[in-house]
Amino acid sequence: MKIFPWSPASGWPSMEAATAPEAALGPTLKEKEASPADADGPQASPRRGAGSPLPQLLPPIEEHPKIWLPRALRQTYIRKVGDTVNLLIPFQGKPKPQAIWTRDGCALDTSRVSVRNGERDSILFIREAQRADSGRYQLSVRLGGLEATATIDILVIERPGPPQSIKLVDVWGSSATLEWTPPQDMGNAALLGYTVQKADTKSGLWFSVLERYHRTTCTVSNLIVGNSYAFRVFAENQCGLSENAPVTADLAHIQKAATVYKTEGFAQRDFSEAPKFTQPLADCTTVIGYDTQLFCCVRASPKPKIIWLKNKMDIQGNPKYRALTHLGICSLEIRKPGPFDGGIYTCKAVNPLGEASVDCRVDVKGSLWRDCVLKKLQHSVCLD
Repeated sequence: MKIFPWSPASGWPSMEAATAPEAALGPTLKEKEASPADADGPQASPRRGAGSPLPQLLPPIEEHPKIWLPRALRQTYIRKVGDTVNLLIPFQGKPKPQAIWTRDGCALDTSRVSVRNGERDSILFIREAQRADSGRYQLSVRLGGLEATATIDILVIERPGPPQSIKLVDVWGSSATLEWTPPQDMGNAALLGYTVQKADTKSGLWFSVLERYHRTTCTVSNLIVGNSYAFRVFAENQCGLSENAPVTADLAHIQKAATVYKTEGFAQRDFSEAPKFTQPLADCTTVIGYDTQLFCCVRASPKPKIIWLKNKMDIQGNPKYRALTHLGICSLEIRKPGPFDGGIYTCKAVNPLGEASVDCRVDVKGSLWRDCVLKKLQHSVCLD
């Protein structure tokens, strides 16, 4: 305990104390000047009439006031709308100092902000923060003529509003150009950019093509030919994307480019050909009562007409004969030939470019000749 002597020059007691040096950063400490009003307080000693007063006894300041501001609060403290703000600021000072909070130099609104001061700390509490709670909060710790202060910047943010006036400017090839204006409400924070999404009308699914894009005009490329697309744009800040996004009123139709085929000139080949037999008729001998077939091959273009003749007489339509033509192979079947079916048979092919014919001789033998042939065959087998 210190005893301060009476100073007759001023007529009031004076206190000899050194002022603590102010910190370069963070809380500051300063000494308050004494005023006549302070003399009327409990520090003033009563007088004994007109005589000399008794010596005054003052409580000593064992610890100067000082605020220990957390490192995280030395920069702007950002919270989202609806979050809780709960700041605990430790300080020192003995005897117990007086802690006072202000916002932007004014007293706090006690309907929204609660303060609890303890022996060694002070708590600032906001249950549900709103954007109106943003500002510069100052904590002052006072002890005697000394004071320490700390400043905290609180910023309450929310999602930005949607971009305005989005429109489809142009479509060419497989690309589309979009344009829009910034949102009216930034959400109390700087924009980080825009997110552009596309959706084709077939699937209806949205896919992001640009993220944190900073301009208000863009070109979307690599769109699929034959599809139609809609576009929408979100604004983004530190709190996140805007809750909704405007969609382009017009669709971007990616048209298929017209294809022009250029053919090289070539000489037209003429495949026309007059009838020509590649395999002639062969002479044959048959037995009475046994079916016999005649064959030949012909090539012609256009397809020729086949006429069969016997001894230069047309035999078409005769039920005894059956004529067939397939892929240029001509055949004539003689059904159960008799003694009078032998002779000269002719196959004639005719088309617009010409005609051709081949002949063969058919001999019809009786049953006696057949028996002789069989005996010769049996005799040759026995000799073997």
